[in-house]
Amino acid sequence: MSAPQDPTFQAPPPPPVPETEPAAPRPTKLRPIAIGVFVLGVIFLGGGLAKFIAGGIGTGLILAFFGIVLFLLTFISLPVGIEEERPLSWFEKITGIFYEPARVFRNLRAYPLWIGAFLTIWVLSTIYSIAFVQRITPERIVDHTVEKMSQMGPPFAPPPEALEKIRENQMDALKNPTQRVGTVLKSAVGTFVVGCVIAALSLLGVLVFGGRINFWQALAVTFYSLVPVVVIQKVLGLVILYLKSPDDLHPILNQETTLQDNLGLLLSPANHPVLFVMASFIGFTSLYGLWLRAKGLHYGATRVSKGTGWAVAIALWVLLLILVTIFTALFSGFIS
Repeated sequence: MSAPQDPTFQAPPPPPVPETEPAAPRPTKLRPIAIGVFVLGVIFLGGGLAKFIAGGIGTGLILAFFGIVLFLLTFISLPVGIEEERPLSWFEKITGIFYEPARVFRNLRAYPLWIGAFLTIWVLSTIYSIAFVQRITPERIVDHTVEKMSQMGPPFAPPPEALEKIRENQMDALKNPTQRVGTVLKSAVGTFVVGCVIAALSLLGVLVFGGRINFWQALAVTFYSLVPVVVIQKVLGLVILYLKSPDDLHPILNQETTLQDNLGLLLSPANHPVLFVMASFIGFTSLYGLWLRAKGLHYGATRVSKGTGWAVAIALWVLLLILVTIFTALFSGFIS
């Protein structure tokens, strides 16, 4: 016979079921934008092939590429579990990045909304670029470019018959309204691609140092750390553009800004092009941008110290300096 059971016996409770983390959301709201950009690219491409949209083939291919890349990026998850405060508005972030960047970057860690900063950079760059071309004139820009191309040694110098075709194409790109619209749209794609590359390198650098950051957080930090620099360079650049005589402005060096706030002032680009470019990296706006990127990586990521933020920011700064120096050494004639 079996032993009688204890009437006070109670079975132990089942083991607790581990709580599953909520599934990370994806930025699916970007997908209609990506599809729209792709369709716009197809329209430009079709118009270019049919010969009724000037430059439509190149613009269409680049826009279609942009749409595909943006759509694929929507499969990268957004950060989860970080809700320290309400999301700041675009105006609060654009103004706050100047006087309270730590708060803005902390908010971007929870809400990595980057489109506002991207559009701000793109619009300001477009306004300056249009004003620069009108002020300097397309003829002077094209003449300088073609002249410097003809002076390049082999294997870079194009044949004489190709130079006239290049002159014609560049003049059309600066004067034809349809071509200029295409140039503006392509510049948006270029800005986004450069931002994505910097964000990916920032993400890699943070991971190497043991921190954690989401791609969208890195992208938001990248664009918002650029906003103050672009605002200063473009706004002051526009003022200087109309204060100085066009003859005193360089058709290549001043295409990004006429503001000169770096050590490049001490050197002649014609006599020392490589040293001039290297010295140009040491100035108020460049160091301000470096400080903002380091601060952004510290507050916009997780487990990233101030030292790590500075290490990653300086590594990106040195990498850009090396690439620009190599390019200048190969094509130094353009800035003389």
